[in-house]
Amino acid sequence: MRCPLCASENLTSYHTDKRREYFCCEVCQLVFVPPVYHLNEQQEKAEYDKHDNSQLDKDYARFLNRAVTPLAQRLTTLFGDDLRHLNGLDFGCGEGAFLSHLAFKQGLKMDNYDLYYHPNHELLNRQYDFITLTEVIEHIASPRDCIAQLNAMLSDKAVLLMMTKRVLSQERFANWHYKQDPTHICFYSEATLHWIAQQYSWAIELVSDDIVVFYQNKNK
Repeated sequence: MRCPLCASENLTSYHTDKRREYFCCEVCQLVFVPPVYHLNEQQEKAEYDKHDNSQLDKDYARFLNRAVTPLAQRLTTLFGDDLRHLNGLDFGCGEGAFLSHLAFKQGLKMDNYDLYYHPNHELLNRQYDFITLTEVIEHIASPRDCIAQLNAMLSDKAVLLMMTKRVLSQERFANWHYKQDPTHICFYSEATLHWIAQQYSWAIELVSDDIVVFYQNKNK
């Protein structure tokens, strides 16, 4: 078995509960669930179909704006006040593709991609000034391939925003509600996020306890 992020075989047992085992990579510190416990595509989609994230849900809008607002602020700092010329992508947008509607209200134009609900694979061949993944990366079975793909999609000067709850410690992990979702299979700590930034020469900013922004600037 190898780490799905860095492919290292240096793994240690991290936690075991009634349903699954969890391992930690000694190189990148990713905590992950072995493939034997992964849901198949039908089971996974059935779990996502249970979500009812309506555009009329004020709590859900408030949740997503925790990502949209700092994103718009940082893009303004990088590109100026007029953001209408920028191209963005919400990767893993979900059935309602709600985040792009909120972003539009702040002057941001975004495409929507989702493996199950908006599977426009042609979008993955484009270049973007910013990409968002809100509560997505923890579902990805092969983050190594996914992040490499996202890196290839970023323009020379670009922002990648991820929202995901972070692993704080092995002790807290034991009672962590976040791991109870059967579609959550990879868990990222602050150390893991810094490892990712180093691999791709990205600058990194930990915006909050579940939001991280990576900055790419190949023109430096």
